[in-house]
Amino acid sequence: MLINRREALALSAGALLATTNLARGQGRKTLRMAPHAALRVLDPVVTNAYITRNHAYMVYDTLFSVDSQYRPQPQMVKDWSVSADKLAYTFTLREKLAFHDGQPVTAEDCIASIARWAKKDVVGLRLAAVTTGMQAVDARSFRIDLKEPFGPMLEAFARPSSIPLFIMPRRIAELPADKVLEEVVGSGPFKFVASEFRPGVSWAYERNEAYVPRDEAPDGLAGGKQVKVDRVEVIWFPSKQTAINALAKGEIDLLENMNADQRSQLQANKDVVIRRRPGPNASTVRFNWAQPPFDNVKVRQAVQAVVTQQDYMDASIGDPESYQVCPAFFGCGTPLETAVGFADTGKPDIAKAKALLKEAGYKGEKIVIITPGDIASFAPLAPLTQQLLRQIGMDSEIQTMEWSAFLTRRSKPVPVTEGGWNLAHAVFDRIDLISPLGNLNFDARGKAAYTGFVDDPQTEALKGRYQRETDPARQKAIVEEMQKRAYELVFYIPLGTYFDYETFRSTVSGYVPSPVMVVWGVDKR
Repeated sequence: MLINRREALALSAGALLATTNLARGQGRKTLRMAPHAALRVLDPVVTNAYITRNHAYMVYDTLFSVDSQYRPQPQMVKDWSVSADKLAYTFTLREKLAFHDGQPVTAEDCIASIARWAKKDVVGLRLAAVTTGMQAVDARSFRIDLKEPFGPMLEAFARPSSIPLFIMPRRIAELPADKVLEEVVGSGPFKFVASEFRPGVSWAYERNEAYVPRDEAPDGLAGGKQVKVDRVEVIWFPSKQTAINALAKGEIDLLENMNADQRSQLQANKDVVIRRRPGPNASTVRFNWAQPPFDNVKVRQAVQAVVTQQDYMDASIGDPESYQVCPAFFGCGTPLETAVGFADTGKPDIAKAKALLKEAGYKGEKIVIITPGDIASFAPLAPLTQQLLRQIGMDSEIQTMEWSAFLTRRSKPVPVTEGGWNLAHAVFDRIDLISPLGNLNFDARGKAAYTGFVDDPQTEALKGRYQRETDPARQKAIVEEMQKRAYELVFYIPLGTYFDYETFRSTVSGYVPSPVMVVWGVDKR
């Protein structure tokens, strides 16, 4: 039975799910979950949307994965070796790996998948630039040759954001990197049920009976992916309140995230378990460097002068136990944490902002702020930013749209009159920030870069130094240079970090805490 949007919103009645249970027979374990966003794009290479990434982790597998300490561990790879000069890596796959269409996973599939990924991912692009060749050694082994050492090779293959390296069949991976794939064929623990995909409404997965998990215990995204349910149904609730009500009544089993304020609605429910998500989120202000007025660094600095993390966290989160002021662009509580360049005093400096605008020659141009109306974490950000802009004499307009339209609009460096934008917000998981090469906010390649289109060759050069450096102390010094420059040029403005909460019915067990919500290991009674 397909569930349309109106029916999804009416799940609190329970009738549809009861009918579905009967239709699918007794004895099968079906896990029902509400995600953080609606799934519309199935191709994890053409978008960095978390919902597409989360979907991809269900159906695809990876060569390496990160454990709970964010260390890379082998996943599809059985073993690997590195030459003495660090210029050649050889990888051998585990036995009995097979795609959902029954075809074995081969070295050629891996090479094609790496090549497609490396055309889009920011770390993959850097790897491709120093790669002289990739070749199959035999059916299960392949080699990558480099012209210079690439220290973060395993980290690149394991990183869970923004575009992870998922392995696809060669026939699919060799399609153009800018072509959106519609056929979903992976080798992971679940199979995507294409016939039940209702874009933006609901989708489903079936257990992959042929999947062979690793022997290790699950740990983060690494280890054995033991599947204990037969089917997973995912239902998008545009209203978070409707999703919370559905969980409270037992109509869904798992709610991916809710904010600190919403916990009180479920804390007294003995049939519900609430747990803080493993890693915090980081919200940001992003500018369009490609268009006036934010192509002028002094205009960006003017906005930076009136933004305080404390104000944003108080307005958007409220609960001091669930947020923190964080000056580190690469994440607080990480090896690369530093406060270099941080000038947020906790008080807006309106006089300084107005002086900077005057110096920049700002002429009162209207600022178009774009924001998604269907993602709760974004809701308070645009109004607060608009209020700050008004205080320093900048006219602005908020344009609200669905998440998928927001992502499309935000990717355009063109003028507002041609469908562009001036200011937007973004929300990252900390895992996206910890790598100087993978942190999208430090993609400084101009119009070819991540949204915002930061253009700074010096930062790109610093990243090159970092990837060639093997001494941790020297790496940290390079990171401090990067952060200092990012604050000076205002690549973006960090707004603090905060924790969301994941919620389960008490009938659910075995969930493995992970930076990405996946449900292998989950059982249901």
